[in-house]
Amino acid sequence: MSKVTSKYQVSIPKALAERIGIRVGDELAWEDAAGTLRARVATAPKGRMSVPERLRLFDAATARQVRRDKQRKLPRGKGRGRVREDLYTR
Repeated sequence: MSKVTSKYQVSIPKALAERIGIRVGDELAWEDAAGTLRARVATAPKGRMSVPERLRLFDAATARQVRRDKQRKLPRGKGRGRVREDLYTR
């Protein structure tokens, strides 16, 4: 049995998740089914996605990141003004 947290989060018992085929990173779609709650796996398994589809999703994610970097006015490819050595001053 699972409890709902204050953030409305629910844990799925491991045995049930394994039996149904739910993996870490899968998205679930929640539906109201005649007064009960139904969850179904909403994401297609990664092995079934075609290469062109995966590339399209990757390109879309890259474009979103470029837009976010421009909004934050970060120089593309030039770093963020700090280096790893700055973390280790002893």
